[in-house]
Amino acid sequence: MTVLGYLALTASTLLVGMVLGVVWAVRRTGVRRTGARTARRPAEPTVPDLAQRVLHSSHNGVVVLNRFGEVLMHNPRAGELGVVRNLRPDPRAWAAAERALQLGEPVDVDLSPLEHRGRQPAAVLAEVRPLGGGYTVVDASDESDAVRLEATRRDFVANVSHELKTPVGAMALLAEAVLDAADDPAEVRRFATLILNEATRLGSLVTELIALSRLQGAERLPELAVVDVDGVVREALARSRLAAESAGITIAVDEPSGLLVDGDRTLLVTALSNLVDNAIAYSSPGSPVSLSRRLAGGLVEIAVTDRGIGIAPEHQQRVFERFFRVDPARSRATGGTGLGLAIVKHVAANHGGDVRLWSRRGTGSTFTMRIPAHAVGPEPAAADVPAETGGRL
Repeated sequence: MTVLGYLALTASTLLVGMVLGVVWAVRRTGVRRTGARTARRPAEPTVPDLAQRVLHSSHNGVVVLNRFGEVLMHNPRAGELGVVRNLRPDPRAWAAAERALQLGEPVDVDLSPLEHRGRQPAAVLAEVRPLGGGYTVVDASDESDAVRLEATRRDFVANVSHELKTPVGAMALLAEAVLDAADDPAEVRRFATLILNEATRLGSLVTELIALSRLQGAERLPELAVVDVDGVVREALARSRLAAESAGITIAVDEPSGLLVDGDRTLLVTALSNLVDNAIAYSSPGSPVSLSRRLAGGLVEIAVTDRGIGIAPEHQQRVFERFFRVDPARSRATGGTGLGLAIVKHVAANHGGDVRLWSRRGTGSTFTMRIPAHAVGPEPAAADVPAETGGRL
């Protein structure tokens, strides 16, 4: 081989080597990049991982016990419900677990706190199920709302029974009196008037009970529509005009506002007329009552203010309870049912609003029903200025 041929062979060899080196480097770099991408991809959770996540996210308290009553696993909710404390099960839960192991079937147990404190649930009920091999699972849930609802239902039935007996019993006695005074037209007229009053009171009570049951029950509320607040005020005042005139009370009303809300007109009129009637009933003859409306923070506020007897602080939350009366004798004299403010509360709540109370003994009270305003665009700045009439005293 000549020198030139040798040099040519050497050069070609070096060139091939360089090309192969570049290819190898590129491939290696690609492998590294692919490996880096693979390393960054999160690993798929295993079945035990998913089971653990389900356990920890459960709204119920779940505890797994072995045959010796030792806590093998539990979720945070079990601690919140008091089923587990310091890694030890509630003794009632362990006793139920032993029974479930003996019977080979689920056992129900009441794990409600023996002393209700702070934000602890008032009622905790659990089912203890055998898992086989000496293991059991305690599945506990907070039933406080259901227990409170049942207690409310019992109280409601008891109160309704009592309230209905009063006018019915009075009507029976008055009817007997009419029979005994059949020869005395004046007495017959007097007793007949009393019977009519009791019948009217009974009718009002039944009507308001039906309205309240609809507001609190499963019956679907009417579809909400755009309601003119000024129209609601006019109709409510028309309903209460006779009562106001009989008591010699003048109702001062602010200027029409043009405000709109999304709601049910009939329910809103009923709620507002209840507030006005309440103000009239608890005002002295001749004293003023005022009604005002305004827009504040996206809420339409309708305030009814009286200069009556006022409400003591300890009674201000209870006045919205069914059948609660600050002055029972006065309520009987005015024919009140004790349901008016409860209806106002539920009407406001069903419209996404609320009702607020300001009161001072001997000065008067202001009840303010607040309902979200109908959205029609940006609010004018002047609309948030409180009305002059009907503000807090």
